Amino acid sequence: MSKIAATALVLSALVSGAAAQPAKPTIVLVHGAFADSSSWNGVIAALQSKGYPVVAAANPLRSVAADAAYVSDVVAGIDGPVVLVGHSYGGQVISTAANGHDNVKSLVYVAAFAPEAGEAAADLAGKFPGGTLGEALAAPVKLASGGVDLYIDQSKFRTQFAHDVPEAEAALMAAGQRPITEAALTEKSGEPAWKRLPSWFVYGSGDKNIPAAALQFMADRAGSKHTVVVDGASHVVMVSKPQVVADLIDEAAK
Repeated sequence: MSKIAATALVLSALVSGAAAQPAKPTIVLVHGAFADSSSWNGVIAALQSKGYPVVAAANPLRSVAADAAYVSDVVAGIDGPVVLVGHSYGGQVISTAANGHDNVKSLVYVAAFAPEAGEAAADLAGKFPGGTLGEALAAPVKLASGGVDLYIDQSKFRTQFAHDVPEAEAALMAAGQRPITEAALTEKSGEPAWKRLPSWFVYGSGDKNIPAAALQFMADRAGSKHTVVVDGASHVVMVSKPQVVADLIDEAAK
């Protein structure tokens, strides 16, 4: 065999091997109440550096059913495998949105609710002592369509939500926070996808929105493959410790 032919065979083998490598799954990030898609910026940068395609969905925060339907539509538009990641109330949304999608391979809960059927986020937040969100809320904003929107009082935002985030950054987050309807927090869940899909959990022991004991309870109940507890971290652990969160998502994606 000539050297040219041998080289061609080697190149062909290399190309075939590269083509045989499975494509990385798309990571779909779903924010929760009082946050927005920018809360994932550090995590997105870390994931993109590893070659993952990433979509940070704009969670409407109107109702569990409607929000899950929106995220479900996002997932339906993605070719190939998906890892769904939810923060806080976003965990309840992904638990519903993953149903009916064979391409969703795993779930990651970031300081997030993972309700059982018939449970609401508000039920789980009050299941264990330590949560102080109610004391930190601003006056509800009445909606013309009925019901109310909830915000965290900006003067209490950093202490309640993001105590381990630099003060200037927390102030920006407070001003740009997305409200959630009270009805969304009290809406009961349907059958959760964590019963059929593997799940991973990460949260901070200093979380004041969802007590650490509640987060551990939900992780254990869902049969978490790996639970990471970040000592002292706030509710926005993805902002304060983005690499920790990205590393766990990478683990779930593999």
